[in-house]
Amino acid sequence: MSSKTFERLAYDSIDDFIFGISKKPVTCKNGMVIGGGTVYPEINFTLPPMPVTGETMPEVVSQYRQIIEDVCKRAYELYVPGFVAEIELLPPGTYNPGWGAEITKAVREVMHEYEAKYGLKSALRITPVDIREDSRSPHMWKGSHWEAVMETFRLCAEAGADMLAIESIGGKDVHDEANIYCEIDKSLFALGILGARDMSRLWGEICHIAAETGTIASGDTACGFANTAMVLADRGMIPKVFSAVVRVISAVRSLVAVEEGAVGPHKDCGYEGVYVKAITGIPVSMEGRSSACAHLSPVGNIAACAADLWSNESVQNIKLLAGMAPTVSMEQLAYDCRLMNTSSQSGRHNALMLRDWFCESDSRYDPQAYVLRPDVVFAISKEIIKEDTPFRRSRAAALAAVDELRRAIGRGSVIIDSRESSWLDTMEAQLESVPDDEEQFIAEMLDRCETDKFDPKKYDL
Repeated sequence: MSSKTFERLAYDSIDDFIFGISKKPVTCKNGMVIGGGTVYPEINFTLPPMPVTGETMPEVVSQYRQIIEDVCKRAYELYVPGFVAEIELLPPGTYNPGWGAEITKAVREVMHEYEAKYGLKSALRITPVDIREDSRSPHMWKGSHWEAVMETFRLCAEAGADMLAIESIGGKDVHDEANIYCEIDKSLFALGILGARDMSRLWGEICHIAAETGTIASGDTACGFANTAMVLADRGMIPKVFSAVVRVISAVRSLVAVEEGAVGPHKDCGYEGVYVKAITGIPVSMEGRSSACAHLSPVGNIAACAADLWSNESVQNIKLLAGMAPTVSMEQLAYDCRLMNTSSQSGRHNALMLRDWFCESDSRYDPQAYVLRPDVVFAISKEIIKEDTPFRRSRAAALAAVDELRRAIGRGSVIIDSRESSWLDTMEAQLESVPDDEEQFIAEMLDRCETDKFDPKKYDL
């Protein structure tokens, strides 16, 4: 299915797996190197509650321009060595590709001005929304909605975007139900079959557009799958161990983007990026405590262990006591990155100490944090790459995650609610009942996934 395969980890030693450094750093057009030794902030911002229409577009563009002006000013005042700005386009900006391009052009112009005047290096990541989730979308890989997404990528690239990314939704029409009913085999089908196949088609085309426009095909994220599970678990609606295993499975799906040619940085709201980095060596953007403006999570510190970009997830342009919220987020990110970079500059042993403090401060309090431990990431990643298809890799990832969590619970290395322990046995039983034959598994799951939301024909099934 994919153009590239990974049969060994990118890192020989866990001591090389650390924030700011990746095996395959990405160099932007202005010489800014991501994963080359410096952790940069990645500021993500969006509009306050307001309509986005043809009539309001002048105000929309003005909002974005004001946001990036303030962000650049604060970054310059804080001696930030460089930063990435990400715009996750709202649905109207993808349904109307020209609007997304107009926003891109306005924001990039301001960033270029600050680089020319003050030497503040920056790069812009554009993330069209995946409107194929719309029930009116005729097919995942053709038709009006697919074409609008691709046109948005192309027009935004031509308007000045440096990086292309997306939070793709292939398989989400099945995975939402998998989350609600805690069916890990259905999660395996959604991520390891539907999601992986969609990623192959989607990222093949995104990489083609990136090559033609001279932009960077960066990465995807399983936000709609694993982060949805994390939010449900945080609210006590599903077991945290289920969410943790979903997170690990999602790494295989996100890996497909790199197999198709994406080079990073992997997108921020995909905490599974640490697995992608361990296997491929590409740089990753991560988010933790500084993303509390967007969502709560149990991984505020541990997410920083291997971050090459440090993100706030997203914040609306609303007024806080100190100033506008995106400006506040930039300051928080700047100080976080300054600490990480200072530790690196003071010697590798100090950087490793900080990394380990990030890890130990979170990992024992939640299984969702535990599966992000660098040693656990390495152990599970080695099991993933033993297999040769996304389906087999996803099953191996899930079984390895169950095993790691069971042993951690036995050692007292992670705290879980006593009611959750039995879910490990339930998930293991479901996974072991999955047939080895991929087509047989698909046939079985199609019988179980007959809902109004999921149409197999949209996936050519």
